[in-house]
This record gives sequence, structure tokens and C-alpha cells, in this order.
Amino acid sequence: MTPEDFLKTYELALASQQWETVAPLIHKNACITFSDGSVHQAIEQIEKAYRRNFSLIESEVFTIGDVHWVERREDVAVYVFNFTWKGIINGQAAGGKGRGTTVITREGDSWKLLTEHLGPA
Repeated sequence: MTPEDFLKTYELALASQQWETVAPLIHKNACITFSDGSVHQAIEQIEKAYRRNFSLIESEVFTIGDVHWVERREDVAVYVFNFTWKGIINGQAAGGKGRGTTVITREGDSWKLLTEHLGPA
């Protein structure tokens, strides 16, 4: 799996809105900062946050675009990107957009998300 393969797989996993599909892509010591400023450290907190989002946002579509690879090494890669999301929250259309930075690390033949920071556009 290449870093680009990871990115495609991660985007599809998010679209599934199933933690069980996303979990294998997240490093056990990961740290994720959502665009609302909330920080989720380690797999247990991240799982709670993702499950909450998946249940809160119906029919969510999360799109990653304009990816720029900052660094690509044998065991680590860093990319910045634009993102948009839309879905239904409490029966109302909702959405947003922003910029993100992600660091992934190689574990064996696969890549895992080590840190991700989502912020305003």
C-alpha cells in the first residue's frame, strides 16, 4: 500500500460511517483534532469521537481534495489538503469546509493515521 492508496482507502472508510471500517487505518496512539477544536488522543477517545459523529451526522459526505504531499519517506508521510463535509443533523442540512494536515506512518505493509488536524479554510 502506498500513501496515496491509504488516502483513498481512508476517504472510502469515512464514507462508510462505520467505525469498524475506519479503525484499522488509525494508529493506536493517534491524535486527531477536529475542526471544532476538540482533541481526541489514543484509539479509545478517537473511537468515541468517530462513533459520535457517525451517529450525529446522517448521510455524511466527507471529501478530501487539493492534496499536497509535504514529505514522503519509507516509514512516514505528511500531506495537507482541503476538505468539505455535508450531511443531515437533527433533520437539517449541515456542512462545512476547511484545511487539514495529516501524518501517516507505516506499520508492516500498511499505513496508519498518526495525527490529523482539521481547521478552518
